[in-house]
Amino acid sequence: MPTRTARTAWNGTLNEGGGQVELSSSKVGTYDVSFPKRAADEAGGTTSPEELVAAAHSSCYAMQLSALIGEAGGTPEALEVTADVTLSPDPAGGFRISRIALTVRGEVSGLDEAGFQQAAQDAKATCPVSKALTGTEITLDAALD
Repeated sequence: MPTRTARTAWNGTLNEGGGQVELSSSKVGTYDVSFPKRAADEAGGTTSPEELVAAAHSSCYAMQLSALIGEAGGTPEALEVTADVTLSPDPAGGFRISRIALTVRGEVSGLDEAGFQQAAQDAKATCPVSKALTGTEITLDAALD
């Protein structure tokens, strides 16, 4: 299996500096990052590690759920997955990702609600990004459209 790479160039202090994260393997873009905008409610045109984790988790989960629906005899017509990643102060100092809320809405043929719910829960447990984030609270809200 391949290894994927991202690179960040940072200049300055945490609160006054900034940087750019480059998606090196895909070459699809370079994005600004800054701590003040990371910790603010409004991102202001910059990304953050939490947004990148959300992108990784939502896409990984969608792929895993698609596979599990197929294994269960269903066909995923459309899956809409959102990952909300929360950054919080860490009682041990600094910050931590304290919670990830996955939401999925699906259009699926060949599976009933119970079968979809089982596949959704199994995908949460077996998606490689979920596994990498062991120790973080991950919730799931799954429903068929």
